[in-house]
Amino acid sequence: MGKSIVVLGSQWGDEGKGKIVDMLMQQAAAVVRFQGGHNAGHTLVIDGQKTILRLIPSGILHPHAQCLIGNGVVLSPTALLEEIEELEKRNVSVAGRLHISEACVLILPYHVALDRARESAKGAGKIGTTGRGIGPAYEDKVARRAIRFGDLFDEKRLRAKLKEVLEYHNFILQSYHHEAAVEYGPLLENLLERVPRLKPMCADVSALLEHYREAGQNIMFEGAQGTMLDIDHGTYPYVTSSNTVAGAACIGSGYGPRHLNYILGITKAYITRVGSGPLPTELEGDIGTYLSTKGNEFGSVTGRPRRCGWLDMAILRRSNQLNSFTGLCITKLDVLDGLETVKICTGYRLHGKECLYPPVESEVFAECEPIYEELPGWKESTAHIRDFSKLPLNAQKYLLHIEELAGVPIDIISTGPDRKDTIILRHPFEHSEDKDAFFAEERT
Repeated sequence: MGKSIVVLGSQWGDEGKGKIVDMLMQQAAAVVRFQGGHNAGHTLVIDGQKTILRLIPSGILHPHAQCLIGNGVVLSPTALLEEIEELEKRNVSVAGRLHISEACVLILPYHVALDRARESAKGAGKIGTTGRGIGPAYEDKVARRAIRFGDLFDEKRLRAKLKEVLEYHNFILQSYHHEAAVEYGPLLENLLERVPRLKPMCADVSALLEHYREAGQNIMFEGAQGTMLDIDHGTYPYVTSSNTVAGAACIGSGYGPRHLNYILGITKAYITRVGSGPLPTELEGDIGTYLSTKGNEFGSVTGRPRRCGWLDMAILRRSNQLNSFTGLCITKLDVLDGLETVKICTGYRLHGKECLYPPVESEVFAECEPIYEELPGWKESTAHIRDFSKLPLNAQKYLLHIEELAGVPIDIISTGPDRKDTIILRHPFEHSEDKDAFFAEERT
């Protein structure tokens, strides 16, 4: 039987999920995106050539892979077709391999206009969205007024739904935000022009996934953003508009939870976050600049600088609690090379008490004072190393201590951006319970 593996971020996103999904796709038949929109940015480097994906799953560079976009994703037709065009210019075949759920909610120009108008109105209190219309599109979904991917292929239904929803949003844009209205005619014409290109991609994603499973094929579920940006469990309101935890893989794709076999949590060797919200271990001095510069910590979609801090085990504990990780993948280990010492936040002090988990309320979380353990660093380079035993001894100790504090085995270590710069201690598609004791002994 094949296996179904979920890959998701354990922090605030930007952990390097795309590289790992791409690497594991060598043994998978299909990959599905199950939430988010084109605010995601997954960077792949294969033989030195960089590819940035925003909507299309990270398996697209494997010619054998079927790539699916599940119902939990909000889809911009414009962004999708631009991304397809970019790939086809590089001779990456997309036709016949990309399948989109008819239940995907569409992101349209009025969503973008609303998103930007709101952020502008908030001023210093802005959330820090990407301004791509993600939140307003999810609002339409919950309010049951959304235009979905399947609506594009019934012109009569599309005309009626678009007219109604546009009147609603234009009223808010003009009367409340004093912005220009989005015109009905040009928008409708633009959508209808794209129907011939989009219609062949429309699919019953849930049925396709069941077909692959019954055929004994391996399936990957690719998350976007990270656990602490989850709309329910993250640092609200400084979160994204979808559920980013492992349970969303089933909801956002139409796949039965009993069929999931392995959940991989991607974790940077330090921590970053984009936009507003609490970050207790944030480093603003020389070390913060060092991590930001060496790690090239700028958003692959927006170019915004990422805030950097020491690895936060309280965040990782919460993430494991929410996702029930089978294993961890530590990325960007090489960014810590050259530091005299490295620190790990083991918990917080809050109002005179110690706590091991981040508080639910962002206002309270912002008051937390991190408690650190300091470990010796390493001068030797870890970049491009592909064997755990060849890592500097202090780097090995750092990783083993993370594993001990997290209570979750580290199965994969990334030592550079290229697909090949990876140490695999236990392969997710080869994982079985009877091998756990063997791998634990090997690591000691």
